[in-house]
Amino acid sequence: MYESEHTLFMRELFAKQPQLADDQQRGRAIWWDRPAQNPEARRRIAAARIKQKAYPYQV
Repeated sequence: MYESEHTLFMRELFAKQPQLADDQQRGRAIWWDRPAQNPEARRRIAAARIKQKAYPYQV
């Protein structure tokens, strides 16, 4: 079965450095995974928003 050079490289890399999978998950948690907000926090955020005018460039 064919495997690309990139796939072979990644398999080899993860075999040599198994901690990379944990590092990858920690990095994702920092940048992408957001903690769930409780309803009270959502209400405070919604109340703090400033309504934007329909056409902001109109004087």
